[in-house]
Amino acid sequence: MCYVLIESAAETGYVRHHIQKIAAFFIAMRRFSDHLEDAGNKVEYLKLDDERSKSTISETLKFLSEEWDVDEIQYQMPDEYRLDQELLSLEDEVDIPVTSVDSEHFLTSRTDLEKHFEEKKTYVMESFYRMMRRKYNIMLDEDGNPEGGEWNYDQKNRKKYKGKPAVPEDLSFNHSASKINELLESQNVETIGEKSSTSDWPADADEAEQVLEHFLKEALPWFGTYQDAMHTDYETLFHSRISFALNTKMIDPLTVVEKSIAYWRAHQEEIEINQIEGFVRQILGWREFMRGIYWAKMPEYAALNHFNHKRKLPEWYWTGDTKMNCLHHAIKQSLETSYAHHIQRLMITGNFALLAGIDPDEVDAWYLGIYIDAIEWVEITNTRGMSQFADGGIVGTKPYISSANYIDKMSNYCSDCHYAKTKKTGEKACPFNSLYWQFYHRHADTMKNNHRVAMMYRTWDRMGDEKQKALIDQAEYYLDHIEKL
Repeated sequence: MCYVLIESAAETGYVRHHIQKIAAFFIAMRRFSDHLEDAGNKVEYLKLDDERSKSTISETLKFLSEEWDVDEIQYQMPDEYRLDQELLSLEDEVDIPVTSVDSEHFLTSRTDLEKHFEEKKTYVMESFYRMMRRKYNIMLDEDGNPEGGEWNYDQKNRKKYKGKPAVPEDLSFNHSASKINELLESQNVETIGEKSSTSDWPADADEAEQVLEHFLKEALPWFGTYQDAMHTDYETLFHSRISFALNTKMIDPLTVVEKSIAYWRAHQEEIEINQIEGFVRQILGWREFMRGIYWAKMPEYAALNHFNHKRKLPEWYWTGDTKMNCLHHAIKQSLETSYAHHIQRLMITGNFALLAGIDPDEVDAWYLGIYIDAIEWVEITNTRGMSQFADGGIVGTKPYISSANYIDKMSNYCSDCHYAKTKKTGEKACPFNSLYWQFYHRHADTMKNNHRVAMMYRTWDRMGDEKQKALIDQAEYYLDHIEKL
């Protein structure tokens, strides 16, 4: 048997990726290749400048099978629909058996979620999460009830960070990325983001374990409390940064969940239950839920555009050069590090894109390319689904939008902004405020009967014609001058 790993030109080019993202993937792939060889396996590693890497993965495998006169091709089922379809067609193009094996790095199969919600009109994450807790006996008492008496402690997890407790430093590995950067340049790979001579991300299973251990010791005691907080001085706050290792399969989700719970049990005097439950829910619940929706709804899901939004993504999404401090900070951080935590993605960059009516195709491409942990199965359901409501409610029951009030409540972004967080109209009025109300006005036909937002429409109706017109005019002015915001 020979293991084949390919730095595929097709995979670096189907979307414009952050240069640090490609570097981190290639560093991990090369480390894995070394591990396989050290264990006595035969490995064929094709670097990006190898002529055999310049085709699609299926074409490369076909070429290698003919060149080597092999008896069978086996591959691990990919996590993206596009690549899955490509590899499924390989069997028709070669005269030898082609078989696939499923990944062991998820807690559900591709079809489990669809079966769980069979004959149900909607998919509800909380229902799925409780099923997963029971299936894996996670944080349950002897009677099968949730420890602490509640399934979900989200109400305790919405605090603004005000400087205490101290934020731990991120664990950094400083892997050299210089040669990979040179390789990408020599092969004319189009990338986004700032180049770095080193990669701070884990490159193998041992380093992934170190990331988890660092999080448990340094950040878990405050994770839940501040998981929705944002701050200009801290990229990560108390987040784990384990998503890259999970999505590249250096560490499996059950290991993460079980080790985290074991650590919590040994330190319950210092770590409240909301901290661990919030973390477990992200992995056991949300991550598996999103993957299930992806495989249940693709390929149609990738074309959904519930609000028929068509506006182009502003150019400053590629530079961070905007006077809105929240967007400036979140975008600059993303360009500099290929990372932003989930609330920065959902309630800053995603929030604005939805309010402004940006085409979800453009939003998808930006998120898929810019973030270190973005693979389509997890990116598109979070972006087109939860963030942009382009799926019309498959993932979320209402659009996740806000005015400046929420952003100020959860961050310090508004304190040093060109725009005034409390102003809705007039000079230097925060664009989020008028865009927020104009969004509800613009989509009243499809949104007014949604009980989750009924209160907002009652508030809008009470404003009166004059105030409504002022907000609409302000929002339309900003949209007409979106590149100058």
